Amino acid sequence: MAPAAASGGSTLPSGFAVFTTFPDLLFILEFVFGGLVWILIASSLVPIPLVQGWVMFVSVFCFVATTALLILYIVGAHGGETSWVTLVFSYVATLLYVVHAVFSLIRWKSS
Repeated sequence: MAPAAASGGSTLPSGFAVFTTFPDLLFILEFVFGGLVWILIASSLVPIPLVQGWVMFVSVFCFVATTALLILYIVGAHGGETSWVTLVFSYVATLLYVVHAVFSLIRWKSS
């Protein structure tokens, strides 16, 4: 196995080159739609304000995480390479969160 393949070897863009690659262009859409979500959440009337607060918290958290990730890419804090092992575990953790949320919703709807 080649050393580049063993360490993950792919390079990540940094600086304003972030805005020239396909997956990273999605940052712009995340900002636009994140702002729309804030507007829609803040302007809706809900019977239980706690629910609205939770949705707003999740929206703001995702927006802040996206902003932090974009800034880290722009300043090149990743060092130009990625670790595929960390990326695979990140996807597994996200998948587990989604599965947990779906099954919790099903349990809640059936009760």
